[in-house]
Amino acid sequence: MDADLESVAAARRCADSAFTAYQKFLGTDPSRVDAIVDAMAKAIEPEAKRLGQMAVDETGYGNVPDKRVKNLFNALSVADYLRDITTLGMLWSDESTKIAAFGEPMGVVAALVPVTNPTSTIIFKVLSAVKAGNAIVCAPHPRGVKCGLETVRIMATVAEQMGAPKGLIQCLDKVTQQGTAELMSHRRTSVVMATGGPAMVKAAYSSGKPTLAVGAGNVPCYVHKSKAASISEVAEQIVVSKCFDYGTACVSEQAVIADKEIARELRHELKLHGAYFCTAAEADRLADVIFIGKRAMNPEHVGQAPERLAELAGFSVPPRTRILVSEESEIGWHRPLSAEKLNPVLAFYEAQDTDHGIKLSHDIAKFEGWGHSSVVHSDDPTVVAKFAAVPTGRVLVNTPAIIGGMGYSTDLEPSFMLGTGTWSGSITSDNVTALHLINIKRVAYESRPWRDIYEQYGEGA
Repeated sequence: MDADLESVAAARRCADSAFTAYQKFLGTDPSRVDAIVDAMAKAIEPEAKRLGQMAVDETGYGNVPDKRVKNLFNALSVADYLRDITTLGMLWSDESTKIAAFGEPMGVVAALVPVTNPTSTIIFKVLSAVKAGNAIVCAPHPRGVKCGLETVRIMATVAEQMGAPKGLIQCLDKVTQQGTAELMSHRRTSVVMATGGPAMVKAAYSSGKPTLAVGAGNVPCYVHKSKAASISEVAEQIVVSKCFDYGTACVSEQAVIADKEIARELRHELKLHGAYFCTAAEADRLADVIFIGKRAMNPEHVGQAPERLAELAGFSVPPRTRILVSEESEIGWHRPLSAEKLNPVLAFYEAQDTDHGIKLSHDIAKFEGWGHSSVVHSDDPTVVAKFAAVPTGRVLVNTPAIIGGMGYSTDLEPSFMLGTGTWSGSITSDNVTALHLINIKRVAYESRPWRDIYEQYGEGA
């Protein structure tokens, strides 16, 4: 059978059976739902490394130790967060206004899964969808089907053992663009959760269904001169965040902007922590490796080790190099390395003063990453306040971008889906959670005499 026809048929089967399972799941006691979510999370924990290995083997992106951490973050931190929130039944009531709010499931969630995070994203979306009382069908990237199927198998098996109906948690085993489009637009699908590249996000918003989708991130990281005394710590945070899983997370730093007073020392500390500063010629060749022409990353070179990228670009790097750095002064597609790079590659700018540093940060965020995240390292609250005008949904202060943005080193909601807001065409700028996957019903009693409207505004009928 034609691959597209197979994928479309699989999408229809999954959506229909997921809806049947959802109907059976409706009305399940919230305590039972919580027990199912906990059981799924605990089942993932001992499998985190194996699933990470499967993801690297199948996709060729990232590295196993960091894939394991991503899986565990969702199985532990996200699960801990979900345990403490209420999604179903009465959410709150207010005696003074005579209003109560109740959470109800949305239905069948179509979850699009990126190739860069093929297992961790599934863990996050399955836990969140089920916590909200929904069924979920995952649509992995064609390059991540095997590891996606295995992740779903583990979670679905445990859920069914805990009493969840069969079919509540599924994964497409035949994946093409047409099949994924069919899943998103299917009459049984209630909401789409889309994580991936611009084309996929555009397709999700064109599906005709309510959609939670996130865009690209070109994260600026401004280092203010007030951090001079702790510049080594700042450098370590930047390197650790940018090299994490070989740069496959769009919330990691993409460009560092350093005040001129501390730029030299920051360069030195970055080198001590494993950064290799490319020559101008090396940087140009590196750009040709990472990008295909303009505006498109080469999918074969995403999430690669720095030494591999250097080899492809025709130069060598010292042992234990963790990231590659390109000195830049301009922003735009005429300088491709100023754009988002899903690799351990960083742009470096020198700012003349605070206003210049914030302007550069604003321009970088607006270029190919409007609305996502930004970082400022400063001990001056007035500088942080001025920097907060950068047009991003998250402004992270004195913390690594990836670890802060996903809600580990900050008190942002733990999430593997970071909204980019209307800046870049997303419906939300939040860290998406299970609370985004419920309908909230409000029960409102009369709190003032209805006839008073005519006394206040004029004669009625």
